[in-house]
Amino acid sequence: MTLDEADVRALLARMSADVTALAAGAPELAVMGIHRRGIDIARLLAADLAATRAGRRPALGSIDITLYRDDLRSVGPMPVIGGSELPTGGIDDKTVVLVDDVIFTGRTVRAALDEIADWGRPGRVYLCVLIDRGGRELPIQPDVVGARLEVPAGGRVDVMVPEVDGRLGVEVRR
Repeated sequence: MTLDEADVRALLARMSADVTALAAGAPELAVMGIHRRGIDIARLLAADLAATRAGRRPALGSIDITLYRDDLRSVGPMPVIGGSELPTGGIDDKTVVLVDDVIFTGRTVRAALDEIADWGRPGRVYLCVLIDRGGRELPIQPDVVGARLEVPAGGRVDVMVPEVDGRLGVEVRR
């Protein structure tokens, strides 16, 4: 299965409308992408949100969960750590939209929530993912999903973003 740029942009537009409806009464919205490709998806979603929220662009931030992983010991003695960045004004009492490209086991989201809790206390957190491939190991479910895809055992979902891959799209690989 393959989704091209037009497909992904249509998913993002629908996701933006869903987030806008969920966060209708939220005066301050912060969109936080999970490293790596979740950040790029968050930027695209934030641009769509600005259009659907009468030009009110949400604050942007990013989360690198490396030090919060439950398998850090298996990563090796020198994990590569990127930077996390709080949205302007922090997260206390704000509505945070946590964005990732793909949700699978739920462990990445758990680590991101742990990191968010170390930074402050948001008023509300919504989980927004471009692709839900199922296979949860933890009881974590997204509030907003672009698409649910069936992925065969041993398969994977590759999300491509222009900043890293030169194009926007999704491919399911066996």
